[in-house]
Amino acid sequence: MSEYTTTILSNEACQLGEGATYDARTDTAWWFDITESLLFEHSFADDRTVRHPLPFMASQLSFLEDGRQLVASETGLHLRDPSNGELKLLQAIEQQNPVTRSNDGRVHPSGALWIGTMGKALEPRAGAIYWYRGGTLRQLFPGITIPNAICFAADGTRAFFTDTANGRIMTVETETATGLPIGDPTVFNDSQGEVGGVDGAVLDAEGLIWNARWGAGRIDVYNPAGDRVRSVEVGVRQPSCPAFVGRHADRMIVTSARRGLDHSVVAGEPQNGKTLLLEGRFKGRHDPFVVIA
Repeated sequence: MSEYTTTILSNEACQLGEGATYDARTDTAWWFDITESLLFEHSFADDRTVRHPLPFMASQLSFLEDGRQLVASETGLHLRDPSNGELKLLQAIEQQNPVTRSNDGRVHPSGALWIGTMGKALEPRAGAIYWYRGGTLRQLFPGITIPNAICFAADGTRAFFTDTANGRIMTVETETATGLPIGDPTVFNDSQGEVGGVDGAVLDAEGLIWNARWGAGRIDVYNPAGDRVRSVEVGVRQPSCPAFVGRHADRMIVTSARRGLDHSVVAGEPQNGKTLLLEGRFKGRHDPFVVIA
């Protein structure tokens, strides 16, 4: 028997669920259905999920210390007021490029956001990974096909990311005060040739990376040396992004997707596309606040 149990957190089935995150102040989880332009909010207090329609495709949400949110979308970074859903463009990113949209991202301990872009039709090398902090935007890594697995060491000394198209998780040293990379990335783990693809990831308080393996129905766990030390089956074919939830970050949610699955698969496995709750042994961390000024 597995030491982890999986249940369905929300029956909202996503075509392309992504961007799972959690706000400990309100005990709410958040995620997106990218292609359907939807943002979901789940309150653990009353076990209720609310959908928020968006005027664009969006994929990642960060929290400001003042209670506002930062939403990464196909046009850039937007401030969002959670009390009324009002959106205001803060920083354009590839706004004039109709080919691309945002994808995976996460906040460095310094408050810097790393956010990736990619082609809406998976155009090869159409995207990039950007750094944003305090009103400044920089492109870090161009020529990315599907940016994913962005996460950071707790002390801010190291970043991880992948281009799902090549199957390699990369790592690079980072400045603790800014979140900017130092030197060139190196290979942390290479899973080319294995079933599925490297997708979203989160790094826990023990230095373990929990990575969603799209197409393989599992979360893979890597130690600091880059070795896979365990895999957790999650019961959906295309898990996409994990996030630690709960006041003590001792549980995990995982988004998933129906996009690309045959109709017969969806009919026989209706859990695909839904957001899951995993319980077991987790020593997670909550994401830091993003710094915009």
